[in-house]
Amino acid sequence: MRRIERAGTPLAYALDPGRAPTIVFLPGLRSDMRGAKALALRAAAAAWGVAMLRLDYAGHGASGGRFEDGCIGEWAADALAVIEATAPGPLILVGSSMGGWIGLLLARRLGRRIAGFVGIAAAPDFTETMIRPALTAAQRQALERDGRFEVPNAYGEPLPITRRLIEDGARNRVLGTPIPLTCPVRLLQGQQDSDVPWQTALALAEGIESADVQVELIKDGDHRLSREADLRRLTAAVASVLPPP
Repeated sequence: MRRIERAGTPLAYALDPGRAPTIVFLPGLRSDMRGAKALALRAAAAAWGVAMLRLDYAGHGASGGRFEDGCIGEWAADALAVIEATAPGPLILVGSSMGGWIGLLLARRLGRRIAGFVGIAAAPDFTETMIRPALTAAQRQALERDGRFEVPNAYGEPLPITRRLIEDGARNRVLGTPIPLTCPVRLLQGQQDSDVPWQTALALAEGIESADVQVELIKDGDHRLSREADLRRLTAAVASVLPPP
Protein backbone atom coordinates (compact mmCIF):
# COMPACT_ATOMS: atom_id res chain seq x y z
CA MET A 1 0.00 0.00 0.00
CA ARG A 2 1.27 3.45 -0.92
CA ARG A 3 0.18 7.03 -0.28
CA ILE A 4 0.10 10.40 -1.93
CA GLU A 5 -1.02 13.68 -0.38
CA ARG A 6 -3.83 15.97 -1.48
CA ALA A 7 -4.44 19.20 0.43
CA GLY A 8 -2.28 17.86 3.24
CA THR A 9 -4.23 14.61 3.63
CA PRO A 10 -2.53 11.27 2.92
CA LEU A 11 -4.52 9.13 0.47
CA ALA A 12 -3.88 5.39 0.42
CA TYR A 13 -3.81 3.35 -2.76
CA ALA A 14 -2.57 0.05 -4.14
CA LEU A 15 -1.45 -0.34 -7.76
CA ASP A 16 -0.89 -3.76 -9.32
CA PRO A 17 1.04 -3.69 -12.60
CA GLY A 18 -0.28 -4.96 -15.91
CA ARG A 19 -1.35 -3.89 -19.36
CA ALA A 20 -3.69 -1.00 -20.10
CA PRO A 21 -6.41 -0.02 -19.59
CA THR A 22 -6.03 0.25 -15.83
CA ILE A 23 -9.02 -0.98 -13.86
CA VAL A 24 -9.87 1.55 -11.12
CA PHE A 25 -12.07 0.40 -8.25
CA LEU A 26 -14.07 3.19 -6.58
CA PRO A 27 -15.52 2.06 -3.24
CA GLY A 28 -18.80 3.12 -1.71
CA LEU A 29 -19.65 5.28 1.29
CA ARG A 30 -17.66 4.22 4.35
CA SER A 31 -16.17 1.34 2.36
CA ASP A 32 -12.56 0.87 1.26
CA MET A 33 -10.15 -0.90 -1.06
CA ARG A 34 -10.12 -4.11 1.01
CA GLY A 35 -13.73 -5.15 0.39
CA ALA A 36 -14.77 -8.40 -1.26
CA LYS A 37 -15.58 -6.82 -4.63
CA ALA A 38 -12.27 -4.95 -4.82
CA LEU A 39 -10.26 -8.05 -3.93
CA ALA A 40 -12.18 -10.31 -6.31
CA LEU A 41 -11.55 -7.84 -9.10
CA ARG A 42 -7.88 -7.61 -8.15
CA ALA A 43 -7.52 -11.37 -8.52
CA ALA A 44 -9.30 -11.29 -11.88
CA ALA A 45 -7.14 -8.42 -13.14
CA ALA A 46 -4.00 -10.34 -12.21
CA ALA A 47 -5.26 -13.37 -14.15
CA TRP A 48 -5.98 -11.16 -17.17
CA GLY A 49 -2.62 -9.38 -16.92
CA VAL A 50 -4.38 -6.02 -16.57
CA ALA A 51 -3.28 -3.19 -14.27
CA MET A 52 -5.51 -2.54 -11.24
CA LEU A 53 -5.73 0.54 -9.01
CA ARG A 54 -7.55 0.48 -5.68
CA LEU A 55 -7.86 3.57 -3.49
CA ASP A 56 -9.36 5.00 -0.31
CA TYR A 57 -10.92 8.46 -0.22
CA ALA A 58 -10.07 10.79 2.68
CA GLY A 59 -11.75 9.59 5.88
CA HIS A 60 -12.05 6.06 4.48
CA GLY A 61 -9.96 2.95 5.04
CA ALA A 62 -6.23 3.59 5.35
CA SER A 63 -6.36 7.22 4.19
CA GLY A 64 -6.07 10.17 6.56
CA GLY A 65 -8.73 12.70 7.42
CA ARG A 66 -12.12 12.44 9.10
CA PHE A 67 -15.10 10.93 7.32
CA GLU A 68 -17.46 13.66 8.52
CA ASP A 69 -15.27 16.34 6.92
CA GLY A 70 -15.73 14.85 3.46
CA CYS A 71 -18.31 15.20 0.70
CA ILE A 72 -18.93 13.88 -2.81
CA GLY A 73 -16.92 16.55 -4.62
CA GLU A 74 -13.94 16.17 -2.30
CA TRP A 75 -13.94 12.37 -2.56
CA ALA A 76 -14.11 12.63 -6.36
CA ALA A 77 -11.12 15.01 -6.20
CA ASP A 78 -9.28 12.46 -4.04
CA ALA A 79 -9.87 9.73 -6.61
CA LEU A 80 -8.80 12.01 -9.45
CA ALA A 81 -5.59 12.95 -7.63
CA VAL A 82 -4.64 9.30 -7.13
CA ILE A 83 -5.48 8.43 -10.74
CA GLU A 84 -3.47 11.32 -12.15
CA ALA A 85 -0.49 10.43 -9.95
CA THR A 86 -0.44 6.71 -10.68
CA ALA A 87 -2.46 5.63 -13.74
CA PRO A 88 -1.80 7.46 -17.01
CA GLY A 89 -3.59 6.22 -20.09
CA PRO A 90 -6.99 4.57 -20.61
CA LEU A 91 -9.10 3.48 -17.64
CA ILE A 92 -11.92 1.10 -16.76
CA LEU A 93 -13.87 2.68 -13.89
CA VAL A 94 -15.69 0.29 -11.54
CA GLY A 95 -17.87 2.12 -9.01
CA SER A 96 -19.71 0.51 -6.13
CA SER A 97 -22.71 2.41 -4.73
CA MET A 98 -21.42 5.95 -4.05
CA GLY A 99 -18.36 4.97 -6.08
CA GLY A 100 -20.64 4.82 -9.11
CA TRP A 101 -21.56 8.47 -8.59
CA ILE A 102 -17.92 9.40 -8.15
CA GLY A 103 -17.07 7.51 -11.34
CA LEU A 104 -19.65 9.52 -13.27
CA LEU A 105 -18.10 12.76 -11.98
CA LEU A 106 -14.67 11.51 -13.03
CA ALA A 107 -16.02 10.76 -16.50
CA ARG A 108 -16.78 14.46 -16.90
CA ARG A 109 -13.13 15.27 -16.21
CA LEU A 110 -11.40 12.37 -17.93
CA GLY A 111 -13.49 12.16 -21.09
CA ARG A 112 -12.23 9.67 -23.65
CA ARG A 113 -9.67 8.21 -21.25
CA ILE A 114 -12.59 6.15 -19.90
CA ALA A 115 -12.53 2.93 -21.94
CA GLY A 116 -15.26 1.22 -19.92
CA PHE A 117 -17.55 1.79 -16.95
CA VAL A 118 -19.12 -0.72 -14.57
CA GLY A 119 -21.57 0.31 -11.84
CA ILE A 120 -22.46 -1.96 -8.93
CA ALA A 121 -25.66 -0.72 -7.27
CA ALA A 122 -24.54 2.71 -8.45
CA ALA A 123 -26.04 5.49 -6.32
CA PRO A 124 -25.84 8.77 -8.25
CA ASP A 125 -27.44 11.77 -6.53
CA PHE A 126 -28.32 9.73 -3.43
CA THR A 127 -28.11 12.77 -1.16
CA GLU A 128 -30.90 14.40 -3.20
CA THR A 129 -33.02 11.38 -4.12
CA MET A 130 -32.71 9.28 -0.95
CA ILE A 131 -31.44 11.31 2.01
CA ARG A 132 -33.05 14.74 1.58
CA PRO A 133 -36.64 13.49 0.96
CA ALA A 134 -36.45 11.21 4.01
CA LEU A 135 -35.28 13.85 6.49
CA THR A 136 -37.44 14.12 9.58
CA ALA A 137 -38.19 17.44 11.26
CA ALA A 138 -35.76 16.54 14.05
CA GLN A 139 -33.01 15.76 11.55
CA ARG A 140 -33.58 19.03 9.71
CA GLN A 141 -33.30 20.87 13.00
CA ALA A 142 -30.09 18.99 13.84
CA LEU A 143 -28.59 19.96 10.48
CA GLU A 144 -29.41 23.63 11.10
CA ARG A 145 -28.27 23.55 14.70
CA ASP A 146 -25.30 21.18 14.64
CA GLY A 147 -24.51 20.72 10.97
CA ARG A 148 -24.95 16.96 11.31
CA PHE A 149 -26.89 14.02 12.66
CA GLU A 150 -26.31 10.27 12.75
CA VAL A 151 -28.33 7.39 11.32
CA PRO A 152 -28.08 3.65 12.03
CA ASN A 153 -25.83 1.78 9.63
CA ALA A 154 -26.50 -1.87 8.83
CA TYR A 155 -22.84 -2.33 7.90
CA GLY A 156 -21.11 -0.87 10.96
CA GLU A 157 -20.95 2.24 13.15
CA PRO A 158 -23.67 4.92 12.91
CA LEU A 159 -23.31 7.04 9.80
CA PRO A 160 -22.86 10.82 10.21
CA ILE A 161 -24.91 12.85 7.74
CA THR A 162 -23.62 16.41 7.46
CA ARG A 163 -25.03 19.60 6.00
CA ARG A 164 -21.89 19.82 3.88
CA LEU A 165 -22.51 16.36 2.41
CA ILE A 166 -26.07 17.24 1.40
CA GLU A 167 -25.28 20.70 0.04
CA ASP A 168 -22.29 19.44 -1.92
CA GLY A 169 -24.33 16.54 -3.26
CA ALA A 170 -26.85 18.99 -4.69
CA ARG A 171 -24.04 20.77 -6.56
CA ASN A 172 -22.77 17.50 -8.05
CA ARG A 173 -25.98 15.95 -9.38
CA VAL A 174 -25.64 13.92 -12.58
CA LEU A 175 -29.12 12.54 -13.25
CA GLY A 176 -31.48 14.54 -15.43
CA THR A 177 -28.78 15.73 -17.82
CA PRO A 178 -26.78 13.80 -20.45
CA ILE A 179 -23.94 11.78 -18.89
CA PRO A 180 -20.83 12.00 -21.09
CA LEU A 181 -19.88 8.33 -21.24
CA THR A 182 -19.37 7.03 -24.77
CA CYS A 183 -17.63 3.78 -23.80
CA PRO A 184 -19.19 0.36 -23.06
CA VAL A 185 -21.19 0.53 -19.79
CA ARG A 186 -22.45 -2.29 -17.57
CA LEU A 187 -24.76 -1.70 -14.60
CA LEU A 188 -25.37 -4.43 -12.02
CA GLN A 189 -28.33 -3.87 -9.69
CA GLY A 190 -30.06 -6.05 -7.09
CA GLN A 191 -33.84 -5.84 -6.94
CA GLN A 192 -33.79 -6.56 -3.19
CA ASP A 193 -31.51 -3.58 -2.58
CA SER A 194 -32.84 -1.73 0.46
CA ASP A 195 -30.49 1.24 -0.06
CA VAL A 196 -30.70 2.03 -3.79
CA PRO A 197 -34.01 1.47 -5.66
CA TRP A 198 -33.40 -0.77 -8.66
CA GLN A 199 -35.10 1.78 -10.90
CA THR A 200 -32.03 4.00 -10.37
CA ALA A 201 -30.07 1.76 -12.75
CA LEU A 202 -32.67 2.29 -15.47
CA ALA A 203 -32.63 6.07 -14.99
CA LEU A 204 -28.85 6.03 -15.15
CA ALA A 205 -28.84 3.92 -18.32
CA GLU A 206 -31.25 6.36 -19.94
CA GLY A 207 -29.03 9.34 -19.19
CA ILE A 208 -25.75 7.82 -20.40
CA GLU A 209 -24.81 8.92 -23.92
CA SER A 210 -23.18 5.63 -24.93
CA ALA A 211 -25.14 3.30 -27.21
CA ASP A 212 -23.50 0.27 -25.53
CA VAL A 213 -25.23 0.20 -22.14
CA GLN A 214 -26.42 -3.02 -20.49
CA VAL A 215 -28.35 -3.27 -17.22
CA GLU A 216 -28.35 -6.58 -15.33
CA LEU A 217 -31.13 -6.82 -12.72
CA ILE A 218 -30.49 -9.49 -10.10
CA LYS A 219 -33.87 -10.44 -8.68
CA ASP A 220 -32.59 -11.75 -5.33
CA GLY A 221 -29.62 -9.39 -5.12
CA ASP A 222 -29.09 -7.01 -2.20
CA HIS A 223 -27.11 -3.77 -2.04
CA ARG A 224 -23.72 -5.31 -1.45
CA LEU A 225 -23.79 -7.83 -4.31
CA SER A 226 -20.87 -9.64 -2.66
CA ARG A 227 -22.01 -13.27 -2.86
CA GLU A 228 -19.86 -15.62 -4.91
CA ALA A 229 -22.40 -15.52 -7.77
CA ASP A 230 -22.43 -11.71 -7.63
CA LEU A 231 -18.63 -11.54 -7.75
CA ARG A 232 -18.67 -13.77 -10.83
CA ARG A 233 -21.18 -11.38 -12.42
CA LEU A 234 -18.89 -8.48 -11.58
CA THR A 235 -15.78 -10.01 -13.12
CA ALA A 236 -17.77 -11.03 -16.21
CA ALA A 237 -19.10 -7.47 -16.57
CA VAL A 238 -15.60 -5.99 -16.34
CA ALA A 239 -14.25 -8.58 -18.79
CA SER A 240 -16.98 -7.60 -21.25
CA VAL A 241 -15.80 -3.97 -21.41
CA LEU A 242 -12.08 -4.72 -21.59
CA PRO A 243 -10.65 -4.20 -25.07
CA PRO A 244 -8.74 -7.19 -26.47
CA PRO A 245 -5.03 -7.30 -25.66
